[in-house]
Amino acid sequence: MSLTVLALNCTLKPDGASSTHRILELALGEFSDDCEREIVRVAALDIKPGVSSDEGDGDDWPALRRKIDACDILLIGTPIWLGQPSSVAKRVLERMDAFLDEADDQNRTPAYGKVAAIAVVGNEDGAHHVSAEIGQALFDVGFTIAAGGPTYWVGEAMGSVNFIDLDQVPETTAKTNRMLARNAAHLAGLLKRHAYPGY
Repeated sequence: MSLTVLALNCTLKPDGASSTHRILELALGEFSDDCEREIVRVAALDIKPGVSSDEGDGDDWPALRRKIDACDILLIGTPIWLGQPSSVAKRVLERMDAFLDEADDQNRTPAYGKVAAIAVVGNEDGAHHVSAEIGQALFDVGFTIAAGGPTYWVGEAMGSVNFIDLDQVPETTAKTNRMLARNAAHLAGLLKRHAYPGY
């Protein structure tokens, strides 16, 4: 079954090298070849603050929202900053709050039937906290997260080596990338065939 996977790179940098891009690239590489895959760098867009689906002139969210609506699997990647998800990741989650007002007559939001996954990189503690924050927000708006949890890499606190600098991907991260892709694709296939009933 062909699936569409959209990865949102929530690095703070609008361009240039990105450890977040690297882990997303590796995770997407674990999906089967018949999956359509795309990475969007959110900081390169003008995503206005707010909690609606369109915040007016110059807001790039509506176009990104159409990509989210069209995907089967949403993969959010974020660096760790001060033990938190990036402000870019938080902006994405805030804008998805609009899903709650857009539920259908069975109380299913636009995220129902879609699978979400999380990738985290950083040089400090906090990968579990960051993935928990993002995961809870995604649950709240209707996404489903497959077994196996997020994929992540955390380097030495205050260290100078970033994930993108590594000559070899640690086996633990490689395994969680594979688990994320396989379980997310499996669950997305199930949900495409058997939608949540709502009420």
